[in-house]
Amino acid sequence: MQVLLKSEKWNEVARGQVLAIGNFDGVHLGHQALLARARQIAKSKGAGLCVMTFDPHPVAILKPEKSPGVLTPLEFKLRLLEKAGVDCVLVVRDNFDLLNLSPEDFIDRFLMVGLKPSAIVEGPSFTFGFGRSGNIETLKAISAKRGFDVEVVEPVHIALKTSSETMVSSSLIRQLLENSAVEDASLCLSRPYRLLGQVEAGRGKGTELGFPTANLKPLKQIIPAEGVYAGYVLIGDTLEDVCNCSTKMPAAISIGRARTFIADHPLLLEAHILGQKTGPLYDKWMALDFIEFVRHQQRFESVSKLKEQIGIDCARIENILKGK
Repeated sequence: MQVLLKSEKWNEVARGQVLAIGNFDGVHLGHQALLARARQIAKSKGAGLCVMTFDPHPVAILKPEKSPGVLTPLEFKLRLLEKAGVDCVLVVRDNFDLLNLSPEDFIDRFLMVGLKPSAIVEGPSFTFGFGRSGNIETLKAISAKRGFDVEVVEPVHIALKTSSETMVSSSLIRQLLENSAVEDASLCLSRPYRLLGQVEAGRGKGTELGFPTANLKPLKQIIPAEGVYAGYVLIGDTLEDVCNCSTKMPAAISIGRARTFIADHPLLLEAHILGQKTGPLYDKWMALDFIEFVRHQQRFESVSKLKEQIGIDCARIENILKGK
């Protein structure tokens, strides 16, 4: 898959491709349906499928205080887009001027000069141009004059464990994670939610208790709600390694503030790998895949009580993961 991080390189892209524009954060079921339809259209036209995405999110540039949390860092997003059959990705980075173009100028001065797509595929809520002043009807009106097709793909609706049928969206997934509903988030994503980062030195308390942990320093992503989770750990030498890794180790994952031991309560992300010895992991890259919420965090009256609960958690998590 071709990835272009600078707009001056976009002249290297073949003209007449089918284009999908969006942040694609999460590359969830709705995105996957849109990309599948775009791929069908591209095949019928004998063209490639091109995605224009943004890093960071446009809101982070225009209104940083309202910037949404990130589900998929760029490296992982690119891996998922490639898996979805995308041929080329154009990454828009920190382009304030671009985001302030009128809808007509965005098409004429930006898309038609460099890319000249044969079709643009979007969802019904698509907006573009200054202040999101352009919508899907605007795009259709412009397309009739500029000679490209517009295809609208309807959102995906699914039934969740915690609610009735609802529309899949990136904002919904963020909300689910913030409420520890990682199983529902997985349904929306069609895969477990993955948190990425590097292993850093911890306090050594897990080792003292007989349950050594790898401590994650995460990238700028949404962190699920505090609690204990059943999940998997993936280890690699680079970020690319863990984005592409398929070797998963079962783990008990804890997100919390160590209230049993210390007073200032920094947030800790720890994974105890079940049944395997990995050796030192410091400075390695690690991914945490969240499978199921187990329990909320709590303060224990003694270290022995904490150790007893960790043993119970690990046994329960082993059973959960055996059934997956």
